[in-house]
Amino acid sequence: MFIWFSLPAYLPVIIDELRLSGTQAGVVAGAVPLTYIPLALVSGLVVDRVGPGRSLATGIAIYGVGQLGRSAAGGFPSLLAFTLLIGVGATAITFGLPKLVSVLFPPDRTGFPSSIYLVGASAGTASAFAVGRPVLGPALGGWRPLFFWSGAVAVGYACVWFLVSRVARVDERSRERGRAEAVANGGGTTDRLESIRRDLRLVLTHPELRLVVVIGTMYLLLSHGMQGWLATVLESRGFAADRAGRTTSLLVAAYAAGILTVPALADRFDARRLALMCCGVVAFVGVSGVIAGGVGPLLLASVVVTGMGTGGLSPLVRAIPPELEGIGARLTGTAVGFIFAVGEIGGFLGPVLVGTLHDLTGSYVPGLGLLALGGLVVVGAGYGLRSVD
Repeated sequence: MFIWFSLPAYLPVIIDELRLSGTQAGVVAGAVPLTYIPLALVSGLVVDRVGPGRSLATGIAIYGVGQLGRSAAGGFPSLLAFTLLIGVGATAITFGLPKLVSVLFPPDRTGFPSSIYLVGASAGTASAFAVGRPVLGPALGGWRPLFFWSGAVAVGYACVWFLVSRVARVDERSRERGRAEAVANGGGTTDRLESIRRDLRLVLTHPELRLVVVIGTMYLLLSHGMQGWLATVLESRGFAADRAGRTTSLLVAAYAAGILTVPALADRFDARRLALMCCGVVAFVGVSGVIAGGVGPLLLASVVVTGMGTGGLSPLVRAIPPELEGIGARLTGTAVGFIFAVGEIGGFLGPVLVGTLHDLTGSYVPGLGLLALGGLVVVGAGYGLRSVD
């Protein structure tokens, strides 16, 4: 996530240096989510069959290489191409981690373990704004050296994780769990192609999972739209770059707080549906406050509220599929892949709509208003998810 959000952290500088329009900046900021739309479902199927160990190692290596290439980008086309490559690697991380959790924990206790890795992801996002832009970037000589060295670290870590997963037998345990669930569900066919078709039919036609897809789409619209543009919006209101970065890191810190608290409470009181609806209301109120908050205390409070609402949605969207009838741990990767294949349309449109509407109107308010409405859609979809509690 440090690599992913190093670009939004440096977006004003990159816009000036590479002469990007608002629409081009929005497309680049939304390019990683865009990659999920065609690849997510395939990536989820691969993770379910290959296992989270090798999948995660491959994904980390790919997005590390993408960040190395992005450090040498000379304009919009090359910057976009390498950012899309980062997205290819990121799909393996997004689906490999919930798959790993589903292998290691029972279905009704995946909420808090999901929160653990999502807090780590939030730490990466926050550090891109709070440390990457104001501290590491200047120390290394600018955004290009920062991108280069963070990419190199990722490639090195891919090797470390590969060795760790081999020692811990992660993929072997995943296959053993999958075989056990297949036997419990009636065996199934040995024809691999037919097995894939059967799994896809089950996932794509699952009525409750479709509602989770709607919630995931709105969550990603809110998350990527706010995290991708908040620093730039604040600088347009007169904030210095370091202050805008710290305020954006406050959004991410509140996001992490939501990740930790909401699923833990939802699991304790068996109230995941209610938690989803409350998070939608909180996100709507928060973004509305950012629109109306100017530069004073209301703005800071609204940033915190927005982060709490969107952060609470993040682990719930990932934790609910394993408890759905017919999904379980065996099809978690495929189910989460379906959620993100459709949901990242929202993840892409969030940053793009904010940038495009700013080009058309000269204001960030219309784009932020659309993000706020996403919270209300979450409330409606959560209300329809009646079997999840």
